[in-house]
Amino acid sequence: MAVSIRLRREGAKNRPYYKIVVADSRSPRDGKFIEIIGTYDPKIPGNNSSLKVERAEYWISKGAQPSDTVRSLIKRNKKIATAAEPLSRVDEGASQSAREQVSPPPPPAEPSS
Repeated sequence: MAVSIRLRREGAKNRPYYKIVVADSRSPRDGKFIEIIGTYDPKIPGNNSSLKVERAEYWISKGAQPSDTVRSLIKRNKKIATAAEPLSRVDEGASQSAREQVSPPPPPAEPSS
């Protein structure tokens, strides 16, 4: 079975919206599919797609062939994910160091008789 990663058209007339699907290459464009791995809205400027990059890499490792458009979307989403990853690590480190700087409250004073 030849598997491909391609776009499945959704949305109304003159308002396209696509789902990125893993499908058997013999099935029709909007037909049966194996898994939905993302979305793509070409009408929105900027970051207009969401994609499970790890699932796309998994299917490509199993021999799935991405279409040209999907290949470019995977590339763009990988770039966005790697750009966001160092920031999240910095934030985690900052919050951890902030927790370390906070001193625990002093023990309660014992009443003297």
